[in-house]
Amino acid sequence: MSNEDLEKSRHGLHMEQTVSTDLNDISIAEYTPEEQKSIVRKVDLRLVSTLGILYCASLMDRTNLGSAAIAGMTVELKLIGARYNIITLIFFLPYVLFQPPATVVLRKVGPRVFLSAITLFWGATMIGFGFAPTWDVLVGLRIILGVLEAGFFPGCAYLLSCWYPRYQLQKRNAVFYLIGSMASALSGILAYGVMQMKGLGGLSGWRWIFVMEGLLTCLAGIAGYFLIVDFPELSKNSWKFLNEREAAYIVATIEKDRADAIPEPFRIREYLKNALDAKVWGFASLFMLTTTNSYAIAYFLPIILRVGMNFSLAKAQCLVAPPYVAAAIVMYAQAHYADKFHLRGPVVVFNAILGLIGLPLLGFSSNNGVRYFGVFLATICANANVPAVLTYQANNIRGQWKRALCSATLVGFGGIGGIIGSTVFREKDSPAYRPGIEACLIANGLIIVIVAIMTLLFHRDNKKAEGGTKVIEGQESFRYTL
Repeated sequence: MSNEDLEKSRHGLHMEQTVSTDLNDISIAEYTPEEQKSIVRKVDLRLVSTLGILYCASLMDRTNLGSAAIAGMTVELKLIGARYNIITLIFFLPYVLFQPPATVVLRKVGPRVFLSAITLFWGATMIGFGFAPTWDVLVGLRIILGVLEAGFFPGCAYLLSCWYPRYQLQKRNAVFYLIGSMASALSGILAYGVMQMKGLGGLSGWRWIFVMEGLLTCLAGIAGYFLIVDFPELSKNSWKFLNEREAAYIVATIEKDRADAIPEPFRIREYLKNALDAKVWGFASLFMLTTTNSYAIAYFLPIILRVGMNFSLAKAQCLVAPPYVAAAIVMYAQAHYADKFHLRGPVVVFNAILGLIGLPLLGFSSNNGVRYFGVFLATICANANVPAVLTYQANNIRGQWKRALCSATLVGFGGIGGIIGSTVFREKDSPAYRPGIEACLIANGLIIVIVAIMTLLFHRDNKKAEGGTKVIEGQESFRYTL
């Protein structure tokens, strides 16, 4: 990469350089294919797997209310009327509000310190759930949990997008989310096992669910302090990770792909100015509609299986797992081919169509076998679209601070989807839960409409860029990924 090209890509701004190797002298051609594969493999094993395991803890802690509810929490804490919905919903208010500042703090403090610290603190909060004497104490703890988890998912999404070129990203997002979704698959089985500790130490079985999962999260946070890696330009400082030459290769690949590996100095006005780009809110809306489905299923699937389908407690806990395993397989297969063929929007639409098929089977059939098949399709739809939308957004924006803002707005709107998902399934609507099913159907229909509109606009802008009448994202060679 020439000095002229590098300076142009940075818009003439002076950048702080922490990789001492001069980027102007680095060429990807200097690395053999074996070296390149070895470096990427190192990043995959360390970065993606570590973040995935921490996300596993995050999802388990965030969504274990359903398992606790059918294990006796609703009776012991007198969760009558709308109390259960209030407990699930209240988490998302601080979760949404604290995300934009959290991504700025992560960029300034560094992901290793920031992500490991909040993981440790929310693990301690989860242990406190196990000792809540009344339902309103649980509400307060959920607020604290929302504040602490606000920076985690957008921070992980932002960090992953900083490490990989655009067409290597969906597979990594999928593996990250796949590892996390294993929490949803295994949490019911784990919860059933932990419930058997009922009476130990004078605690109910549902209380032990929170205590034991909180302890596991604390251990994950401590391990994360040593295993989480910093941004590519700082990665040579991470514990037993890349050397200077390997770090320089990662920076060079990002510069070649989109010329934004090194962040420009932070300016609050420029940071907020990125919010004027309409596509930022288009992607955020897609994620909100996606998480409306995923949170609704995560929170209420155990209850639907137990109350709506009349499965026994043990079966209801264990039958949560197979749909999530199926979703993981589909998610990874989609990511492989989406990266290979540079497809983003069509994948999102395909998953939404699965939801439009599966949700009516779940909601409107009287046969439990058919309803459970609908659970598979709905779970695949809700979960496979999370990495798909994340990558759709990451492929179509440029600039470190814009990427940080977009990660925050995207996941912040995802929190709004969580609010919707946690309120549309109501106890009084059991066993069919039709209003909840209908809300998720509407969400999937809107996903298809928004992707169609964005595809048309992106195609038009790409044509203009090819004709030399438009520069996309401040770089002449940049094209939108449809």
